[in-house]
Amino acid sequence: MSQSQARSVIPDAQLDLRGTPCPINFVRTKLRLEQLPPGSLLEVWLDPGEPLEQVPDSLKMEGYGIEQIEDRSDYFAIQVRRPTDK
Repeated sequence: MSQSQARSVIPDAQLDLRGTPCPINFVRTKLRLEQLPPGSLLEVWLDPGEPLEQVPDSLKMEGYGIEQIEDRSDYFAIQVRRPTDK
């Protein structure tokens, strides 16, 4: 998928967790995903470092699909898809 195609995907919801420590950011992301309909796409804003290292891996272990991780200079935007079978 090219960058232009990736950027054209509009998430169903956004969650700004910049400044939120681990594991609170993972818990908030998971709770927000559970509120969305199956198949929804959530964009989560995370700080670099531990949040970026921990949250995507933890979500994958829980069965969520990480569709994109984008570096936006002072933070990262990850797009997470809620599975249709959760």
